[in-house]
Amino acid sequence: MKMEKRKILFLGETYRADAITWMNGLKEFGDFEIITWELKTPSTTFWNRLVRIFEFSTAYFSIKKIIKKHQPDMVIAERTTSYGFLAALSGVKPAVIAQQGRTDLWPEKSILLPLKSMIQCYAFKKATLIHAWGPVMTISMREANVDMHKVLVLPKGIDLEQFKNKENIPSQKITAIVTRSLMPEYRHDVILQAFWILSLKGIDFELTIVGDGKLLPMLREMAKKMNLENKVVFTGRIPNTELPELLQQSNFYISMPITEGVSASLFEAMASNCYPVVTDIPGNQSWIKHRENGQLITIGDTEMLANELLWALENQEYRNAAVIKNRKFVEEIADYNTNMEIIANKYHELINTSKSY
Repeated sequence: MKMEKRKILFLGETYRADAITWMNGLKEFGDFEIITWELKTPSTTFWNRLVRIFEFSTAYFSIKKIIKKHQPDMVIAERTTSYGFLAALSGVKPAVIAQQGRTDLWPEKSILLPLKSMIQCYAFKKATLIHAWGPVMTISMREANVDMHKVLVLPKGIDLEQFKNKENIPSQKITAIVTRSLMPEYRHDVILQAFWILSLKGIDFELTIVGDGKLLPMLREMAKKMNLENKVVFTGRIPNTELPELLQQSNFYISMPITEGVSASLFEAMASNCYPVVTDIPGNQSWIKHRENGQLITIGDTEMLANELLWALENQEYRNAAVIKNRKFVEEIADYNTNMEIIANKYHELINTSKSY
């Protein structure tokens, strides 16, 4: 049965891969028209952050103008402490908000934490539906006394046709890839230090670091000082269409964040038969069991990372079994076509229920 054309106002940063996946899925499976609004100032410097705070304080009026002009049927937003709060203030129903990480109350030692907590509680209370893209996100929601009947626990998923599983070809060396933003919280420095340890042991490897970020110059210099220039490739920002091939050329996926919600990049790697080596934190523990389908590394432990990479390299048969298991797991829980259809249908249901009152 053909669904009635509906409009959604999306509040969030439209350049982010997660946001693009979310919006494209709603267009494809729900035939939604998407109207977008986002803060114009990036939070890259101290002064930019001050301008962004001022912009945020006037955002309500900008959003109200858009609502008056476009008359959206619902509003959706990412990050409960910013755009999610604005969605709750907008007055549009239904209002759907998505938590971004394990918790949106970050950084944990911020002096603004009490204010952020109040803002988040308001957003949670006013939301019609709350997205938890993975089980780890529900922990902080329960701690905040969220009505869990409003929570949908389901990842957006990834395109399994785009991220195909490759044929397992035995490799005598580590061909590793890192696909996280070059920001401090992803600890690329730990990864470089671990590979420096491996190089001192005479272990052959290739390391590809994909993406951009403020740490790129520092990381390039770090690799140079370690004499790893011929072993480490920094691709910079690349089109997302080039990522599947890079993953398929790699046999290890490495990610060392200090905090994690649900990582689409981990799913992409698991779908592409890359063996995952990730930090031992709740967001990764939801999907990876140590030496069962990957390896979990203590935060910041370069020695452990180097040793576990070496162990995995020497246990080829185990790795082969793990990557086959991971592909099946991703097909079951993170198929973009299945999950986004469920989400799109849920939105139509919410709109229809709202219109009936």
